[in-house]
Amino acid sequence: MEMLLFLMAFPAAIALLLVVIRNNAARNALVIAGAAITAIASIVLACMHIGSGLVLFDCESAIADTACTVISCVCVFVILAYAVRYRNVLAFVLAIVQLVVVLYVEFGFAHGMEVPQGLYVDSLTVMMVLIIGVIGSGICVYAIGYMADFQAHEPQGAPDRRPTFFALMFVFLSAMFVIVASNNMAWMFTGWEVTTLCSFLLIGYTKTEEAIRNAFRQIVMNLAGGIAFILALLLCATQVGTFSLVEFIEAGIADPTLVLLPVVCLAFAGITKAAQMPFQTWLLGAMVAPTPTSALLHSSTMVKAGVFMLVKLAPCFLVSPVPSVMVMLVGSVTFLLCSFMAISQSNAKRVLAYSTIANLGLITACAGVGTPEAVWAAMFLILFHAIAKSLLFLCVGTAEHHIGSRDIEDMDLLFERMPRLARFMMLGIMCMFIAPFGMLVAKWATLVSFVQMDQVALILILAFGSAATFMFWAKWMGKLAGIAGEPENVELTVHRSEWASILIMAILLVAGCVLLPILSTTMVEPYVASVYGMFGRDISADNLWIASICVCVVVIALFTGLGRTKKRKVGVYLAGVARDDDRRAFQDALSGESLATARNWYMEEEFGEKRMAPIGVVFNSVLMAAAAIMALCGMALV
Repeated sequence: MEMLLFLMAFPAAIALLLVVIRNNAARNALVIAGAAITAIASIVLACMHIGSGLVLFDCESAIADTACTVISCVCVFVILAYAVRYRNVLAFVLAIVQLVVVLYVEFGFAHGMEVPQGLYVDSLTVMMVLIIGVIGSGICVYAIGYMADFQAHEPQGAPDRRPTFFALMFVFLSAMFVIVASNNMAWMFTGWEVTTLCSFLLIGYTKTEEAIRNAFRQIVMNLAGGIAFILALLLCATQVGTFSLVEFIEAGIADPTLVLLPVVCLAFAGITKAAQMPFQTWLLGAMVAPTPTSALLHSSTMVKAGVFMLVKLAPCFLVSPVPSVMVMLVGSVTFLLCSFMAISQSNAKRVLAYSTIANLGLITACAGVGTPEAVWAAMFLILFHAIAKSLLFLCVGTAEHHIGSRDIEDMDLLFERMPRLARFMMLGIMCMFIAPFGMLVAKWATLVSFVQMDQVALILILAFGSAATFMFWAKWMGKLAGIAGEPENVELTVHRSEWASILIMAILLVAGCVLLPILSTTMVEPYVASVYGMFGRDISADNLWIASICVCVVVIALFTGLGRTKKRKVGVYLAGVARDDDRRAFQDALSGESLATARNWYMEEEFGEKRMAPIGVVFNSVLMAAAAIMALCGMALV
């Protein structure tokens, strides 16, 4: 328990120091030290509990309860202050509603609602702790060099807000540790709201009109989810009589009708946090923030809190049709439509955003299915998505600063201009859509779980969504892999902190794929077994080791020759007489000069946002409204 408490408190303490330290060298040293200690502590905790079942810790404290209530109220007051400052009526109203419900629950029920075992650790918590502690800390280190370049590009005389930026990053980590390790759902709610506030402040970091608008879009949608969460706590108090997450899930398995409405409320909260349609726009809007923010939100923190909640509720979905159908369909529709919308995007960060929302949709659908096989797949989807997306976001951020664009069409010859970065970017892309990397193995398990449940519609959605996934990733990878000419290498000025973080993510990705069978037997299967009993222990097949060997071969082939100084260069064949290889110019049929260009097909008319997004928004909104009405009717009958 001491290590858990340390992980919750230590990043917050680092954040307090970062607010007051203004010297760049001292701040950078503190960020590196804080990130390293957090990562090491996460690994130590994982080593202590890996492979073990559920471990509950006696951790009841009236002081902690009061502190959580105060923190939740402070978050609301900060939101109210910004809402008044920028005259956002909707954010103001939702914040007031949340404050009223929080105070009503606290003074009406919480004092009599004791949760003696306030903290816990299980295999899912161990996996999340590693994602938060290692990947999240790596992103903080990456931000050192990135934010130095970012500040250098700011207008002269612009204030240096980096101390606040780094402080918010570490507060994010603390809040996430609280979410994944709290058995007391009131404590979990506090962490939930802290991540919402930190996300709001980070998205609006630049304080431009676009940044403020997107920050308020995020806060409005996540306030709606927060209200659903606190209403679930109110229903837990009145119907179940406990704030214990473990006891709540056990009650939901034993009597699904008893917890029908609170499960629907918690599922709604998870769906908003995971940016599922119709709430996908807040995560797309987060792209205006600096790249470390995007990486943190998309890979290891904010959105992972949403799918973590849904995976924890998977046993309840298995026995409760109303929330199960809601979560399954919301996730699967989001996966399908966002995969197709990604085809129409040429902005690399926007492609990553749509891909993130789509993959979160697949995880959501797996949680909604609720079977052991589906949970096995969901956990690996969470793991490999976190690693691969963090690597890709960091690579895109570095490329943007050195080639001056984040557009995929401007990444011609990146394999020559930034050879190491291009290889790392290709590694991340391959993990997302090529066998035998981890995401494809997890998708295979997803398909198996859908087949076993006779979910024909989900099988078709997975097939078509995966085809769209292949298309947009293959287009991007083709841009990176094209080699012609000998342009200037522009990656010589990349900061060491950026290379260190990118290398860490690449090593984690390869290690995760190679050690997938071990991760399955020591981390994922123990969780499935602890939730569902002995059934599901043999989910992973022995031939996963074959996939691991294939990954090693692919990685060796990708990075072989990196750093060689002698290169064999041949002329470019362009169906005519080459005039300038470096410019890819050739003599055309009229003896003039033409330039060879290659551009991707984005099919904006067919799969653009204006055509596809309204379908998912309307369908999922109606679906969730119907589920809420059915849950209310079910509660009334009880």
